[in-house]
Amino acid sequence: MVTARRGSKTAAAGSAPEVGGEREAQAPAVRVLKKYPNRRLYDTQTSSYITLADVKKMVLDGQAFEVRDAKTAEDLTRSILLQIILEEETGGVPMFSTNALEQIIRFYGHAMQGVMGDYLEKNVQTFTALQSKFAEQSQGLAFSPELWTQFLGAQAPVMQNLMGGYVEQSKNLIEQMQEQLKQAGAMFPVMPGMPGMPGFGGKK
Repeated sequence: MVTARRGSKTAAAGSAPEVGGEREAQAPAVRVLKKYPNRRLYDTQTSSYITLADVKKMVLDGQAFEVRDAKTAEDLTRSILLQIILEEETGGVPMFSTNALEQIIRFYGHAMQGVMGDYLEKNVQTFTALQSKFAEQSQGLAFSPELWTQFLGAQAPVMQNLMGGYVEQSKNLIEQMQEQLKQAGAMFPVMPGMPGMPGFGGKK
């Protein structure tokens, strides 16, 4: 399920039931999109078919929604979001370089996959928080690399607080994983192209 990022929006569908003449307090209903075998997406809120561009707008607007298979009710939200990312990466200005994509692929199936996923998510959250704070402090000034650099330079304590807890958690997790692997008589598998990290970039 994709959750709202900027304020909740009450969905038109799914009215709260009335009890004793008063409505029970309920969270806004999640907007459900159904995906049919013909690859078309159906919005149950508007009772109409929509496109990936419409789903992208929901994400940008911070609307809570989920995509379900029309027959099995399987959650397909992640696959739809990945399709949007693929279209952006191939049709617009790509965010990930070829090298970055290769490095991410190398983590799949690796002992550090979970740690890497948490690391990327935490960094995106940190960057989003900094971006919001920058927008508030810049007071409508035009964005420039120089202004962004000055802003980041003043945010060192904030960034340390945001990342400090995660760094400690990651350290503990890695230590636990290393201990488990040692007990199993194994080592972290080697991953080429990542020198300077335990278990990475080594040569046999």
